[in-house]
Amino acid sequence: MDILRQTLLSFPVAIFGALLALVACYWLLVALRLAPVELFEHDSLRNDTLASALVSLGFIGVPASLALTVLIALAGGLTLILELAVLRWLPLGFFRIPLGILVIWGAFALASPLAAWLCQRLHKRLHRREPHGHERLPRCLLGERVRVTSVSADEAPVVAAVLEGDASHEVGLATKAGDVPEVGEQRVLVKYLPGDGRYRAVPESDYLDARTRLRRLHLLHRPSHHDGASA
Repeated sequence: MDILRQTLLSFPVAIFGALLALVACYWLLVALRLAPVELFEHDSLRNDTLASALVSLGFIGVPASLALTVLIALAGGLTLILELAVLRWLPLGFFRIPLGILVIWGAFALASPLAAWLCQRLHKRLHRREPHGHERLPRCLLGERVRVTSVSADEAPVVAAVLEGDASHEVGLATKAGDVPEVGEQRVLVKYLPGDGRYRAVPESDYLDARTRLRRLHLLHRPSHHDGASA
């Protein structure tokens, strides 16, 4: 019993214990309907937010809160295994802190692909709905690739599309003047319009180029901001 207590209170296992406790409290609030499932989601992927960062890591179609829960659980499990198998037998002393930080980083890096794969297995179950029913988690679909299936010939075209991974799941696309997609075209959902429940979508190449430009601008902005502050 003492060994188990020492292991759970050791660094970095204790960090994951605290994170899992926070996650458990959050899901309790969700169960009591005191907190939303889409806590971290926004109406657009344009800004550099937690949800958009998780989308770029492959966590598409699931709430960021669920993705973080799975990621923390898997990374915590890997850290616990490493602690029991290796770290507890080493006389680390003060070096446990820097080594523990490296272990945390490595655990998240190793757990990320598996967590994304597990979350993708839950995609259809999370977005299951009645035909023509409302989306239960509409903002979680941002980042999804869709294929345009129909475009009306009206002055304000009504565009329908289906998810690439689920042809039975149809979404409506909002259009702008001069940017009406063609049937069969593939696009990426980048913005949710809560007013009418439709999405804005852009060609995949434009989406990837925009993400690249945002990263570059963010990296360039940081040193320039630092220089201005130091001056």
